[in-house]
Amino acid sequence: MATRRSSAASAARAADHQTPERDLKESPLAWLARRKDKDGRPMLSDEEFDAGERLRADFWFAQMTPRVTANWSLLLGGGGGIRGAPDLGPDMRDSVIAAGERVRRALASVGPDLAGVLIDVCCHLKGLEASEKASGWPQRSGKIILQIALRQLARHYGLLRAPEPSGARPVKVRHWGASDYRPAIEQDSA
Repeated sequence: MATRRSSAASAARAADHQTPERDLKESPLAWLARRKDKDGRPMLSDEEFDAGERLRADFWFAQMTPRVTANWSLLLGGGGGIRGAPDLGPDMRDSVIAAGERVRRALASVGPDLAGVLIDVCCHLKGLEASEKASGWPQRSGKIILQIALRQLARHYGLLRAPEPSGARPVKVRHWGASDYRPAIEQDSA
């Protein structure tokens, strides 16, 4: 009888520690990753998708999502020491703070112009159309901006290599003039 209880208890503990299933239908990133461009390639590479999902996981784990209701946990805590300051306890574990710092570093690495679309689409799960409207972008420009942002994010996470600098050879400037064209420099007649 004792073995039955211990096996049931261990099964219950194992069920508590399982990672939750994600519904990829709710993610605009998953929708975009399933789509193909005009050449038949996926709109997002695996590295770009993984970078977006990694940002999303850190954002949720860092408890950076806006609260829908009031936070009553501070009143129920009972801690607080001598002066009665609220005891944050498990709400502010080191791992939560570290996840928040990872989110801040990732967003800083892509820059403020691209961070907004990453927060909207990856973290708040807004659709591209809603993000375009909120940012004031033209229609259908959100895909391209999101791809650029995810590529930068994947480079930050080390999933993609940074492009090699082409500083070894000079860039050839092209112009519309004929091969023997030389611009005239006007001199002041002062």
